[in-house]
Amino acid sequence: MNANPAPSNPAPADPARDAIARVRNEVAKAVVGQDGTITGMLIALLARGHVLLEGVPGVAKTLTVRSFATALGLDTKRIQFTPDLMPGDVSGSLIYDAKSGEFEFREGPVFTNILLADEINRTPPKTQSALLEAMEERQVSTDGVSRKLPDPFLVAATQNPIEQEGTYTLPEAQLDRFLMKLIVEVPQRDAEVAVLRKHAAGFTPTKLADAGLQAVITPEEIFAAQQAAAGVHATEDLLAYIVDLARATRLSPSVQVGVSPRASTALLAAAKAWAWLSGYPAITPDHVQAMVVPVWRHRIKLRPEAEIEAVTADSVLASVLQQTRVPF
Repeated sequence: MNANPAPSNPAPADPARDAIARVRNEVAKAVVGQDGTITGMLIALLARGHVLLEGVPGVAKTLTVRSFATALGLDTKRIQFTPDLMPGDVSGSLIYDAKSGEFEFREGPVFTNILLADEINRTPPKTQSALLEAMEERQVSTDGVSRKLPDPFLVAATQNPIEQEGTYTLPEAQLDRFLMKLIVEVPQRDAEVAVLRKHAAGFTPTKLADAGLQAVITPEEIFAAQQAAAGVHATEDLLAYIVDLARATRLSPSVQVGVSPRASTALLAAAKAWAWLSGYPAITPDHVQAMVVPVWRHRIKLRPEAEIEAVTADSVLASVLQQTRVPF
């Protein structure tokens, strides 16, 4: 099973699903060889979740997010996370107005539809925590006043898995707010050749308009797609299957802390979105299994001795899938 979700067979005609397919095709004008990442971001959008993109520099993480926002026609802002970034630089702060003699709230970059949190692990946990309320409750509270964020709202955060100097480990509470963690791989040879072909023809990643990218979906179509995905049916057997998988992570000898009930609800939402994208009226075990690794890989805390033996969260989840009875 692939760690990242990948496109399935064409689904029956549906206006909302066709609109989502247009987004995928539009992003592909600029991003080559990252179909799984694009699909994962679409699933997160449908499930009203957030995405953590992990990959080495130069694999188009930032370009993918910018192209995604452009194709959706949504407002987007970018925060370059640095060690000196303060919480107010993310959420906003109270500014004294000399004319009125009162403090006024100045919105931070979090007040947008798609927030690109670039290199999120380069800022201390204090600043990372500024995103917790925004990601979970879609609001920002300052001086006793709660301010709603735009809808839809999606955080797409990036991090480099190999560079440790000057970085901070993301707190478990922060990681748990991400619906999915997607591993952005180096593209295959043919895809990399296609990337060079684009650049040889004059493509510039900072000028998406020159690549012909434009909004191909309306906000109404996005909301319709989200509602349709949420309406996908889940049988009692499938709900029990998700719980059995979650309980299996807690019993694994390699795991210190397994996934929580919030992780189970996240898996259900992602499986519904994937089933809807694939044209199914109800989720199947295959949809659940396809989402387990990207939805749970960042929510498992391994035992130190397991890490020494090079055990990974992905391998633990693969074992859990093999050992848990599948409902028929």
